[in-house]
Amino acid sequence: MGPKVTVLDYGSGNIRSAVRALEHVGAEVTLSHDSKAVLEADGLVVPGVGAFATVMEGLKSVDAIRWIGRRVAGSRPVLGICVGLQVMFEAGVEHGVRTEGIGEWPGTVERLAAEVVPHMGWNTVQPPEGSQLFAGIEDERFYFVHSYGVQRWDFDVNQPAMTPPMVTWSDHGGPFIAAVENGPLSATQFHPEKSGDAGAALLQNWLRTLG
Repeated sequence: MGPKVTVLDYGSGNIRSAVRALEHVGAEVTLSHDSKAVLEADGLVVPGVGAFATVMEGLKSVDAIRWIGRRVAGSRPVLGICVGLQVMFEAGVEHGVRTEGIGEWPGTVERLAAEVVPHMGWNTVQPPEGSQLFAGIEDERFYFVHSYGVQRWDFDVNQPAMTPPMVTWSDHGGPFIAAVENGPLSATQFHPEKSGDAGAALLQNWLRTLG
């Protein structure tokens, strides 16, 4: 059997495609918000579509923020997707309203500075050297659907005993963060489950880190 992965079920839409994509690359997938399923899985996937504030509300409603924190503290892998990446940052600002995020990473999610928003469709990314998520797929294109993103990276690299996160960038009217790899916590702004063979390869790369 493949690694056990729980996809967090908290009311976010279109979760089934993530479940199918993970099963396709060999994971044994449970769709749940039960604390046991969330904490004991080899990997936890946090999907997210729609508004930042709505996703945060949904996560709080099933006490998921506590469980995510416990997994990260215990070096248990977590993968955020789309708004599941955005909520890992300190805050999101939508329509002038600021909502606190989970705060694993410094930074604010803001409307993209592009003439055409949402950013919808295929785009390239610029992963850093040594990326595990993008190993062998550095030059591929991935599928994005979003109007907001993190456009600055404010991580303090001088913090003692901290390995700086690996940040992958993309561009739509200006640079924005496409993915972050930070020990047990990884996240992508794009949808690997909608990114064809490249997305499947990325999910396989993530599954390899669960061992």
